[in-house]
Amino acid sequence: MRIYQGVDLVEVDRLREAWERTEGFRREVFTEAESAYCLERPDPYPHLAARFAVKEACLKAFGVGLGAPGGLGGLGRLREVEVESSPSGKPVLRLHGSVERMSRRLRIRQSTVSISHTRGLAVATVILAGEEVPDGEEA
Repeated sequence: MRIYQGVDLVEVDRLREAWERTEGFRREVFTEAESAYCLERPDPYPHLAARFAVKEACLKAFGVGLGAPGGLGGLGRLREVEVESSPSGKPVLRLHGSVERMSRRLRIRQSTVSISHTRGLAVATVILAGEEVPDGEEA
C-alpha cells in the first residue's frame, strides 16, 4: 500500500476577502453544493475556509499545487475536489475531472479527511491510500 498525505492552513479573513471580492472566485473554487452547505451556517466563512484547505491539502497529497508546472495549476482545479458531509457530519472527498483521473492512475482506494477551524483559521489534512504501482507501469 502506498500513502499520500497533504495538509493546508487557511486564514478565514483572507478567504472572506476573496469570497466577497469576486463572484468568479466562488464559482471557480466551490461547487454549488459546497456553497449551499456553508451558507446555511450562521458564519459561513470558517466552513468555506476549511473546504478550501481540504482542496489544497488534497492537491498536495497528489504531489501537485495550484501552480505546479504540468500539474493541476489554476483555481478551477480546486473545484474538481469536492467536499461532502456524510450523515454523521464526517467530511468525504468526491473527485472529478483531471483529479479523478490522477486518483485512478495512482490506484487510490481510500481517502481520509480531517478538518478543524476557529473563527480565524482553518486546517485540513488529507490522506490517500493506494495500491503499489508495479515496476514498469506509470503512475
